[in-house]
Amino acid sequence: MAMVSFSRLAPVLRLALGPAIALSLGFVALQPGNATEGATVFADPSKIAAIGGSITEIVYALGEEKHLVARDSTSRYPKAALDLPDVGYMRQLSPEGVLSVNPTGILALHGSGPKEAVDVLKKASVPFIEVPEHYSHEGVLEKVRIVGKALGVDAKAEMLARELDAKLTAAEKQTASIKERKRILFVLSIQGGKILAAGSETAADGMVKLAGGFNAVEGFSGYKQISDEAIITARPDVILMMSNAGPPVSDDELFSNPSIASTPAGTARKLIRIDGAYLLGFGPRTADAIHDLAVSLYGGQVTD
Repeated sequence: MAMVSFSRLAPVLRLALGPAIALSLGFVALQPGNATEGATVFADPSKIAAIGGSITEIVYALGEEKHLVARDSTSRYPKAALDLPDVGYMRQLSPEGVLSVNPTGILALHGSGPKEAVDVLKKASVPFIEVPEHYSHEGVLEKVRIVGKALGVDAKAEMLARELDAKLTAAEKQTASIKERKRILFVLSIQGGKILAAGSETAADGMVKLAGGFNAVEGFSGYKQISDEAIITARPDVILMMSNAGPPVSDDELFSNPSIASTPAGTARKLIRIDGAYLLGFGPRTADAIHDLAVSLYGGQVTD
């Protein structure tokens, strides 16, 4: 399977970020060293900067939003979160931007970046707690418990985790009796006519499996540009894409792609679009997202 690493697709972005990171290094170097790196509980949770949409959602689901002083740009739900200051996209953070809101703690989803910026934040005077990201049922519960512990509300987090555990279990059972599983190709974007698709160890792969489908492509992890031959060989029944995320790709642009047009999904023009944060967040709304994706795939075969 021909593929190109996603990280190689944006050298200009990395070059552009370099000066900003250098400035940030100078800014944070003036701060005292952080003696609490590696902490799991904030000593002072009064002003927390939440980085990662699912982290912000969990804080609100716990009823602890009074602690939040800022959010990142992926934190668009619930609507009330939009009133918080935005410190930037979670994968393009600048230390000075995050620290400008004077947080007493930073609660960040694993994968926040760039690495240089996160390394600086971890060494700053503000406690930094990183929340693991696992694209699974248990991964959602782990997030809830870690966020709750960080804010000092372990009991509330355990109650929420049990509630979500029951909802996730019920959502997964809805497709248990389906015999013929759909082959799904998750398309992140189209660049120069080439398809950027989701392999294993991605949020898209996790959601497809939880909703009772198969990832049509295999043999690589992460998001990669794949060849026309690989797409045709994958034979997807359905194309899955995000809405409200990145440059829009029209239906006509997608289905006029020769490789897509040669697949069962292309022939039937079978495309499902779901809000990106809702579909791939792996947070409090994941059970609902599993149900909605399953219904889109299997219709009346989904049992309640």
